[in-house]
Amino acid sequence: MSSEPTDAHAEHGEHEGMTKKRIVAIFLYLLGITVVEFIIALWLVPTGYIPIQYANPIYIVLTLFKAFLIVAYFMHLKFEKIGLALAIIVPILFIIGLILVLTNESHYWVDLRV
Repeated sequence: MSSEPTDAHAEHGEHEGMTKKRIVAIFLYLLGITVVEFIIALWLVPTGYIPIQYANPIYIVLTLFKAFLIVAYFMHLKFEKIGLALAIIVPILFIIGLILVLTNESHYWVDLRV
């Protein structure tokens, strides 16, 4: 008899990358991004260092990066098989594309009324 663990997760090596050190590192990345967002929102935009037209895309990119980190590490998608990851990521990309197309189309209708 082997003294190795018989847990299914241990046999397949799933989640071996989520150590306490990595969890703290990801938390610190998320905290740092949030601090940057707060600095932009509460100091750089109100004082005029960054116009709001530039701040909004920066917020979107930072928020998407935070969402990636949360989904990849805390929801363990980084450690899943590619099929499961694609089953979640591809529909999200289509939804984002649909939102962009509908946003563009809404401007067309507003311009028509003027």
